Amino acid sequence: MTENAQQQPPAPSTELPTQYAPADVEGPLYERWVERGYFEADAKSDKPAYTIVIPPPNVTGSLHLGHAFQHTLMDALTRRKRMQGYESLWLPGMDHAGIATQNKVEQQLAEEGKSRHDLGREEFVERVWQWKEEYGGKILGQMRRLGDGVDWSRERFTMDEGLSKAVLTIFKRLYEDELIYRAERIINWCPRCLTAISDIEVEYQEDAGELVSIRYGEGEDSLVVATTRAETMLGDTAVAVHPDDERYRHLVGKQIKLPLTDRTIPVVADTHVDPEFGTGAVKVTPAHDPNDFEIGRRHDLPSLTIMDEHGVITVHGPFLGLDRFEARSAVVGALKEQGRIVAEKRPYMHSVGHCSRCKTTVEPRLSMQWWVKVGPLAKAAGDAVRDGRVKIHPEDMSKRYFDWVDNMHDWCISRQLWWGHRIPIWYGPDGEVVCVGPDEEPPTGEGWTQDSDVLDTWFSSGLWPFSTLGWPEQTEDLRKFYPTDVLLTGHDIIFFWVARMMMFGLYAMDGEVPFHTIALTGLVRDEFGKKMSKSNPNAVDPLVWMDAYGSDAVRFTLANGANPGADVPIGEDWVKASRNFTNKIWNATRFALMNGATVEGPLPDASEMSATDRWILSRLNTTVAQVDAYYDDYQFAKLADALYHFAWDEVFDWYVELSKTTFFAGGEQARVSGRVLGEVLDVTLRLLHPVIPFVTDALWTTLTGGESLVIGEWPQDSAFRDKDAELEIELVQRVVTEVRRFRKDQGLKDGQKVPARLTLDGTALAPHEAAIRQLLRLQPEGEGFTATATLPVGGAEVALDLSGTIDVAAERKRLAKDLAAAEKEKAQATAKLGNEAFLAKAPDNVVDKIRGRLTKADEDIARIKAQLDRLPAA
Repeated sequence: MTENAQQQPPAPSTELPTQYAPADVEGPLYERWVERGYFEADAKSDKPAYTIVIPPPNVTGSLHLGHAFQHTLMDALTRRKRMQGYESLWLPGMDHAGIATQNKVEQQLAEEGKSRHDLGREEFVERVWQWKEEYGGKILGQMRRLGDGVDWSRERFTMDEGLSKAVLTIFKRLYEDELIYRAERIINWCPRCLTAISDIEVEYQEDAGELVSIRYGEGEDSLVVATTRAETMLGDTAVAVHPDDERYRHLVGKQIKLPLTDRTIPVVADTHVDPEFGTGAVKVTPAHDPNDFEIGRRHDLPSLTIMDEHGVITVHGPFLGLDRFEARSAVVGALKEQGRIVAEKRPYMHSVGHCSRCKTTVEPRLSMQWWVKVGPLAKAAGDAVRDGRVKIHPEDMSKRYFDWVDNMHDWCISRQLWWGHRIPIWYGPDGEVVCVGPDEEPPTGEGWTQDSDVLDTWFSSGLWPFSTLGWPEQTEDLRKFYPTDVLLTGHDIIFFWVARMMMFGLYAMDGEVPFHTIALTGLVRDEFGKKMSKSNPNAVDPLVWMDAYGSDAVRFTLANGANPGADVPIGEDWVKASRNFTNKIWNATRFALMNGATVEGPLPDASEMSATDRWILSRLNTTVAQVDAYYDDYQFAKLADALYHFAWDEVFDWYVELSKTTFFAGGEQARVSGRVLGEVLDVTLRLLHPVIPFVTDALWTTLTGGESLVIGEWPQDSAFRDKDAELEIELVQRVVTEVRRFRKDQGLKDGQKVPARLTLDGTALAPHEAAIRQLLRLQPEGEGFTATATLPVGGAEVALDLSGTIDVAAERKRLAKDLAAAEKEKAQATAKLGNEAFLAKAPDNVVDKIRGRLTKADEDIARIKAQLDRLPAA
């Protein structure tokens, strides 16, 4: 099942404090792991490789529950693989987070009364680097608190020298392969961040706006258009109608007057227009709407930019200098004065895009930008999943992935920022355009300038699985650890990050996938299923819970809720329950050590073991097999649940309790059970270690004298099964459970002793009489014993003398009252369900609720009658 850890004797039980104090154990233990190099992977090792690269958190951030959740799962995977004999690499790092980090430093400067322009580009970038050094590594220390088993010697940053070289290399290759180009297109523009942002960085929400209908033209040569952005009419260069719309056929090709301006604009026919929607006529503003831009291209319309990068109107006297929202009201007011407003609707709820970082309303804007031609790259990314080279787990998430990669638009990669990888393009005085690679000297001389933009953050993080291993150099790390094995990340960044890595990995690594499995998780929510956010009072700092209950408790709670792809609810009470679990493991191990549990020597032969010993070893091996299967299927919640119930219920509550009489009696059987208990604890702690590493390592090293579970062996299923022993102990459990239930029904206290006669001869229960009596607080029958209640269970009989423990008459009176209430409830529910008129009118959920009441009433009646039957005569 496991290696025998008999090289060193187990440490004496006195080394284990009476209570588990996580704060005393976790910090020093983690530092010891790091100092001994347990997490450092060897690229020269002959062991098979297992690699996970961490989704790089932003340098602006701190550890939130989402990080803690995913890190717990990645840590569990890599710890288990290390124990299984793999050269396990979990590679850490951080992302420079272009817009977010620049915003942080600009806010800092604003507090000093300055802007980045006061500093200039070079000084500002230096200031950002200083900020990164001071604040950006905060999350790395928090990762240590959580117990992340990452290889700190390989920590990377998306703007370190090696990764910057990778960015320049792939940019030049894509440029030379004509997969990167520069073009003027409509982009999403943030007037607050003053940069382009990609489609996936836009968050849409329902906003209350205004829909106005405006009449263009005069008399018969007029039509009505509707818009929520009235200010953009200043940039209209056409009105479009459907070619088959008879209402406007006479206007197609004509010029009509554009209100508030001195311009006329054409009416064009375009199949993009839906004749059934609104008036069937739409205004066309090619410089400020993506659909209008395409109509403009098809009809060779001019594009008029009417506002600057701040969203301020730059044309037409009366509105010049107004903010876009001020201009909206002013334009509507001016149109009203001219009698051009046909209809208004407010509030008008409609979907509006907002910058995902600063929440400012995004403005579509015509702009010259750099783009990646994603067609061939996205096809390769889709094919890799379709042909099975990459598995998405859970499989039903594949549809979301294909919906994105199969319909991806070209990717705008330029950002109008100063913090980030600057685009490696130089422009010459005579219109020259030169792309400069990492080992090339940029052109010099008068008139040569570098493009001022930087690359989208996701451009560099898309290289993460191979750039962190040394690409473009053919390093030992790259040869050993690429492709990586699992990408474990939230389903919310399939579009941002997962697809980018697939496209770039396949392109840069000659068709080799960046990872074999994409394991997608849900999002962490509060215990009521609500999203956690800093703006809500339900946001939780995981460090607070770690301080209060220990990191293992937080980790176990998160793993226990981790169903593939599903959101994870978490509440403080659940963390407290996990803390109780770690305490239970600690206390049970202390008991075991004080009662002779040992890992010394081989396991005794099965013939020497009791049925209880054989039962727990059989259940242990079944659990090993279950946990392995759950790990391989990324079923973290199921494996955590299986381990919890095996450890708490079967080992601590049943095996230890059933074995106490053996341990107290001493002798050879106690020695055999002590070795079995040592084996069970050894394996159980190994199984639990990847999820709760601190308490398990502290206990295991005390139990076995081994160096550390981090480098211990993962248990293997020895195939030992004993179904007869399992059936025998299940019968013992049934007897104990039935009698406990009866005791509770009679109101007996847990520790209250009751005289009893056990008739067990001829059953499998006979060898367990002493254990059964101890578990149930049953005294020998003694003189004057009167069987006032008899419970037949499993072919045996337990007779109890309750004459001195309960008031039988009062108990019968109480139960009779409960029985009458249950029978009344049954009668009422039966009457309603028998009423056809009621059933015809009542909603299904109401009928279902009444059926449930009837079922419960029947169960209560049966239970109470059984209790009355067991009571002695009054």
